[in-house]
Amino acid sequence: MSQREFHYTREDFELLRKLVNEHTGISLSDHKQEMLYSRLSRRLRALKLDSFASYYRLLQGDCGDELMQFINAMTTNLTAFFREPHHFDYLKNELLPRLKTQHAITRKLRIWSAGCASGEEPYSIAMVIKEVIPPDWDVKILATDLDSAVLEKAKMGIYLEEKINNVPKTYLSQFFKRGTGAQKGKVHIDPELQKMVTFRPLNLIHTWPMRGQFDIIFCRNVIIYFDKDTQTHLFERFANILVPNGYLFVGHSENLFKLTTRFRLLKQTIYIKSE
Repeated sequence: MSQREFHYTREDFELLRKLVNEHTGISLSDHKQEMLYSRLSRRLRALKLDSFASYYRLLQGDCGDELMQFINAMTTNLTAFFREPHHFDYLKNELLPRLKTQHAITRKLRIWSAGCASGEEPYSIAMVIKEVIPPDWDVKILATDLDSAVLEKAKMGIYLEEKINNVPKTYLSQFFKRGTGAQKGKVHIDPELQKMVTFRPLNLIHTWPMRGQFDIIFCRNVIIYFDKDTQTHLFERFANILVPNGYLFVGHSENLFKLTTRFRLLKQTIYIKSE
């Protein structure tokens, strides 16, 4: 411990991981002790603190900005355009054509990207929708995340060129504009695509303000960070906010086995509400 930049004990870890769980629902295992130190050290430097105990005391009395900084530091935001491409193949070739027929009268679709990080997932969904669904339909995509910093990035819709390597070529010219001058090396999402997506901060373990139901929910590589009880509770809530026979997409390492009876498996990590 003496070689560390900041004083950090097992007790500090226990107190802080309890705080992480209380505010985010994320369950940190014992082997995340070094990760917590690494991620929060930046906050201690910025605040000119010398110990994790003093940082914990600060958080106990802070209800605003620093608590948000703490949450942002402890959330994981790994994402990419068209990540887990089989989901988007199914969306394009099977699910959206089916919903286009089923919703021919209302001509309305509601989709939720829960845990959208920096926006690559909802924008990928929007591109596929643009290709399959007629432009006069009422389509809205809600994209939410706990991390306020990545949401701001998502709203801007500006990405490094290297981030679009997995985007199908047909979409590149249609939905991205390459930057010039000071923006060289970056791309900007098409404004019409941006209009389809509404970004909002949301903590999944807190109250959900949405009133209407969704046809499709993407919640991928999020559930793995919660304990089993929280997972079960979230799947119940997802089922309640989905339309009958609504669809749930989860991450490649996630499944609903022994967690809920509200869904049945359709394809790899794609579920349909069973009622």
